Amino acid sequence: MAKKIRLADIAKRLNVSTVTVSKALSGQKGVSEEKRIQIINLAAELGYKSDLLAGSINKNKSKDIGIIVPGRYFGKYDSFYWMMYQEVATRAVQEKCFTMLEVISTDDEEKQELPRLIKEKKVDGVILIGRPYSGYLRKIREDGSVPIICLDFFDDFSNCDSVISDSFYGTYMLTNYLFSMGHEDIAYVGTLLYTGSITDRYFGYCKSMMEHGKKIRQEWVLDDRDWETGDVASFDVKFPEEMPTAFVCNCDLTANYLIKRLRMKNYRVPEDISVVGFDNFIYPGLCDIGITTYDVNVKEMARISIDVLLKKIAHTNYRSGVRVVEGEIVYKESVCRNSKPGSSSI
Repeated sequence: MAKKIRLADIAKRLNVSTVTVSKALSGQKGVSEEKRIQIINLAAELGYKSDLLAGSINKNKSKDIGIIVPGRYFGKYDSFYWMMYQEVATRAVQEKCFTMLEVISTDDEEKQELPRLIKEKKVDGVILIGRPYSGYLRKIREDGSVPIICLDFFDDFSNCDSVISDSFYGTYMLTNYLFSMGHEDIAYVGTLLYTGSITDRYFGYCKSMMEHGKKIRQEWVLDDRDWETGDVASFDVKFPEEMPTAFVCNCDLTANYLIKRLRMKNYRVPEDISVVGFDNFIYPGLCDIGITTYDVNVKEMARISIDVLLKKIAHTNYRSGVRVVEGEIVYKESVCRNSKPGSSSI
């Protein structure tokens, strides 16, 4: 009968303590990466049987990570999510992981066809960038074959771990900034409920307006996109009869097209009307002035997403909850001080 291999046997062969061997196999701190790999390899070679070893081998194996994005978020100029995908892929490589991208068609979402990466079991975990239709997200969650992270959105009904930007306080800070520049008649541009982030940003705007004693005028809450396609570029924004002195836009792409439409109506930006955006990302060359905005820390969001997903892969019951990543206002050229103070919105 073969002799049972113990921690002490491995420790003796490598001239280390049994505590060091135990730490190396359980992934604890206090052991160099070189020594950890040496211990794991020897334990496997000697035929050491333990859940610790199985877990250590699994942790050190490269992971295949699926990145799934609804196709409607990859418009001609709306490449914020493409940039986000690149940051996630870069972080994955740093963690010695491979990534595979799958873009989901609207038709597949409506038919609730599982992504091929999940259906064909090609990945160890999935990062879902951008909110899909609710029923589709539930379908993916119910499959349950791989751990999932929701990036840039949160869905309470799916009970999914999420990493999001600070949409609420970001827009709250931007609206406060407009007040500090003498603006009191301030509108919001974004189709409410189309995405969670658009709605969260609206509530940040509302908080600032209420704290400054201003009513939310419904004619100053403007849609910015087609509900079915998500198209922003060709959407005809309906301006109110009484114009505000400033607009808070849910993203920089919307701010860009709003500026173009304001100019078509002979308004100057920022001399006549000020505009702020969100994301600090716009397709190069699309806008000829810098848009004051809230910089989303995409690099940090990508880092947290990969870190949390790897922990979920290693530990089935690991939960991270909702992680909110702060950003900062970036002051550019689209805002100037209001020369006509006074408000009609009370």
